[in-house]
Amino acid sequence: MGRTRRGLLAGAATAFADQGLRKTTMQHVAAAAGVAKATLYNHFRTKDDVAAALLDDELQRLVGLAGELPRGAALGRLAEEVGAHPVLRRLAVSEPEVLARLLLAEDRLVVADLARALQVERDAATLVLRWLSGLVLRPGTAAERARQAAALEHVLG
Repeated sequence: MGRTRRGLLAGAATAFADQGLRKTTMQHVAAAAGVAKATLYNHFRTKDDVAAALLDDELQRLVGLAGELPRGAALGRLAEEVGAHPVLRRLAVSEPEVLARLLLAEDRLVVADLARALQVERDAATLVLRWLSGLVLRPGTAAERARQAAALEHVLG
């Protein structure tokens, strides 16, 4: 991914975490990224396009992270990343219906990648993804997430 696109998505993450998806405008995203609005529009036509690209980028980052670690460590790290993610936390609190729509749309697309990264069957990857989605809505404490990750690792074998 190009440096400009990375910067735009980082700006979008900042703007969405600060203001939520609904209240954020393309001008807010451009300002947070430190670019002119025209630059943003050269890469994304709408705010929804920005949000979809950010979600896809974050999911791919998390899948890549999972693939770099042993399964137990990967589950714990994914739980921490998802449970403390500023954009996901903001959406879960202020715009849960938007979050649900985004997560459901990506659900089918990421299962195969997650299965490969964790070296589990597709159904097991679906279980992991649903658990992570639950953590978005109710993250609990870091200790609770760690215990859940260990229990899930035990179930997955």
